[in-house]
Amino acid sequence: MFYWRTTTASDGDTCSVDLAFTGRSAGRGSGPYAGLNLGGHVGDDPADVEGNRTAVAHEIDVPRDRLVLMNQVHGADVVQVDGPWVGEPPAVDGIVTRATDLALGVLVADCVPVLLHDARAGVAGAVHAGRPGMLAGIVGRAVTAMRDLGATSVSATVGPSVCGRCYEVPTEMARTAAETSAASAARSWTGTPAIDVAAGVVEQLAAADVAVQWVPGCTRESGDLYSYRRDGRTGRFAGIVALRPVHA
Repeated sequence: MFYWRTTTASDGDTCSVDLAFTGRSAGRGSGPYAGLNLGGHVGDDPADVEGNRTAVAHEIDVPRDRLVLMNQVHGADVVQVDGPWVGEPPAVDGIVTRATDLALGVLVADCVPVLLHDARAGVAGAVHAGRPGMLAGIVGRAVTAMRDLGATSVSATVGPSVCGRCYEVPTEMARTAAETSAASAARSWTGTPAIDVAAGVVEQLAAADVAVQWVPGCTRESGDLYSYRRDGRTGRFAGIVALRPVHA
């Protein structure tokens, strides 16, 4: 079920942190959504999507309603969440929390999933950082929102996304991205202009004094990950972060 998963905890932390990125295996989807599709907006059978979400919630040991997802819109808005949504999820691309046993999820199929965490302060966040979000500074806004909640030592786990060699774009689009983040400048496999969104996001995190762990993997090159750029019609995998109380 998981492409990558770990739990972190150190002496003095008020919480441990569960971190995970899902893969395509062990899911109910079929056709272009074969596997563990968690995206409810891509044309898959809603019952299969909900079954997959329930299975993931079970694996990370939270009730289904405490697996909290966003209505992602490629923007730069961040909100605090303290429990399950009341009504439909808000149209945001970042969520932060101090609540334990609440799993924050970000859905992607090429964009950059960013999981933020400060185990000592007990604050976590999940961010959807595509090209528009990188340009709008979504990760910096999410880090600020965490610090407003008391975080003092934010770390980021950056998940798999489309790599710069696989994200060919028009020259002007590449130039605009490089003006925002020089690290995003890239060349495709054929030498044409490209954008490395993840490198741009990591550069922005470093500028915000955030420690980074970068999980390897290119969505377009890995068959165990959904990729819109590779397949067009496809599902979504998730990055998930959850704070757990540390019991004395």
